[in-house]
Amino acid sequence: MTMTTNSKKSILLLFTALFLLLGACSNNEEDMGHEDGNGQEMKEEMDGMDHSDMDHSSSGEVPEGLKEAANPTYAAGSKAIIQDDHMGGMKGAEATITGAYETLVYTVSYTPTTGGEKVEDHKWVIHEEIADHGEERYSSGDEVVLNADHMKGMEGATATIDSVEETTVYMVDFTPVTGGEEVKNHKWVTESELSPAE
Repeated sequence: MTMTTNSKKSILLLFTALFLLLGACSNNEEDMGHEDGNGQEMKEEMDGMDHSDMDHSSSGEVPEGLKEAANPTYAAGSKAIIQDDHMGGMKGAEATITGAYETLVYTVSYTPTTGGEKVEDHKWVIHEEIADHGEERYSSGDEVVLNADHMKGMEGATATIDSVEETTVYMVDFTPVTGGEEVKNHKWVTESELSPAE
């Protein structure tokens, strides 16, 4: 059976339409992934931080050399209210303190090793989560390699220190105010980001 010119054109048009349709779906999925990968875009515009890929819970394991706080404001087992919104549902949540540590905390900007847009002013990376760290504190503008895995593509990424603060940091359990599963051993919340539970 031989094909007419019209049949060949129809098949060619059908393949072209199918190719364009698949291409559009693929682009739409990428756009959706891009939007999801950047969290709620409005929130990102407000605070410049993307924590949609954040590993909210952790094993509770802490870096070697991290010192427990001798007399923290919020002792392990006590309750506090989270006053910052590193991620959706965090602000206003009641936290149970699972650990308190004295260290230097940094906000950092880095490009994930997995690709994607640069993460700006990520809160928080502690001194002990920086590769090959010594006793010396880092300063704004210093370039470091991250040894933390709070977010996908974070571990091994080269980062720029944006700010530094010496404080008590806390590991906490909390249930997001937006609902969902309890977050266990979240790293990290600083003392200034907590207030007493009533």
